[in-house]
Amino acid sequence: MSESSVIELFQNPKHRKLLLSAGLSWLFDAMDVGLVSFIVAALSVDWGLGAEQVGLLTATNSVGMAFGAAAAGALADQYGRRAVLLWTLLLFSVASGLSALATSFTLLCILRFVAGFGLGGELPVASTLVSESVPAKDRGRAIVLLESFWAGGWILAALIAYFVIPAFGWRMAFAIGALPALYAIYLRRAIEDSPRYVAQRGTKPSFKERVASVWSAPYRRSTITLWILWFTVVFSYYGMFLWLPTVMVLKGFGLVKSFQYVFIITLAQLPGYFTAAYFIEKFGRKFVLVSYLLMTAVSAIWFGNAGTEGMLLAAGIALSFFNLGAWGAMYAYTPELYPTAVRSTGVGFAAAFGRVGGVIGPYLVGMMVARGVALATVFIVFFIAIVVGAFTVWRFGLETKGIDPDAPRAANN
Repeated sequence: MSESSVIELFQNPKHRKLLLSAGLSWLFDAMDVGLVSFIVAALSVDWGLGAEQVGLLTATNSVGMAFGAAAAGALADQYGRRAVLLWTLLLFSVASGLSALATSFTLLCILRFVAGFGLGGELPVASTLVSESVPAKDRGRAIVLLESFWAGGWILAALIAYFVIPAFGWRMAFAIGALPALYAIYLRRAIEDSPRYVAQRGTKPSFKERVASVWSAPYRRSTITLWILWFTVVFSYYGMFLWLPTVMVLKGFGLVKSFQYVFIITLAQLPGYFTAAYFIEKFGRKFVLVSYLLMTAVSAIWFGNAGTEGMLLAAGIALSFFNLGAWGAMYAYTPELYPTAVRSTGVGFAAAFGRVGGVIGPYLVGMMVARGVALATVFIVFFIAIVVGAFTVWRFGLETKGIDPDAPRAANN
């Protein structure tokens, strides 16, 4: 990304403050999700969890995210983006901290469901808030930069896993996950609702009307395209990345060594985001989504078949780079397909359907690994899913670069 484009985006103090404030909440979300991927690797040793139980725990988190995305999306159109963002942040922080006190696998699953509900709700609301608050020419870049905080959260999770879990145990890692609750107090005063949302507060449609609008003729094709895109991306991401530390162990590396490698792989997310942020305003949303998804698919096959330490690390870096760049583009693209009155509902429902993939992905990996299926075969499944998502966007997606989401749209879209 060029230096001038970054400077231009950050010239407005309000935009700068919003992006940094929402970005930190995004970072804490990612830290929590990342910590789960490291903690399950430690729990499998500490509690003697089998592969299917590991898959169930990560899937439970995604079930909560699915319900949270749908509920928070609908509530944010009714009560405002800011209020829902604060409550979801607080909810996942408290549940994450209480997870440190879990005394059984069942209780931990319940707490992870609640934490997932808050996590799943916060992400689409935050992206909607930022998308509505910046000029159209910077909209895509701003959302991808917001998404780049996700990499910071995973890096922080990897550092906690490397330095805290071996020395103090997984419970301390969960306890650290409660700290974002303190940040919510600051966020309450730091951010405001978007100008677009405030301008239409007096004409809010009912929940039933919003759902009908999302599936009405002008938006039906976009909704179907988004649901397929979200499902395939979330299915593959959570299936691959929540299992990454455990896959490293399965490939013969010790727990601490696997944490080191995942940390290195995670660092590749940052250039993935930054290149996507540059290309998304230069070549458009569809270009970034399709190209980065196809390269993710190739990287998945490479990672699944890597036979040496160097190849495994290189494939993991490529996988991280392209997959997270695609995530950033997807979050930028989704809010641009709906008008303000129904935007958060549309984004939340797409994210919620995607989280169904986040439930299936990690649990499917657990089932396949438990039955002795080769890792190369597991990653072929993700290759196919990602290609389906890329083809759907290429064939049916609407390019949204520079368009006004509130402008009337033809019914044949």
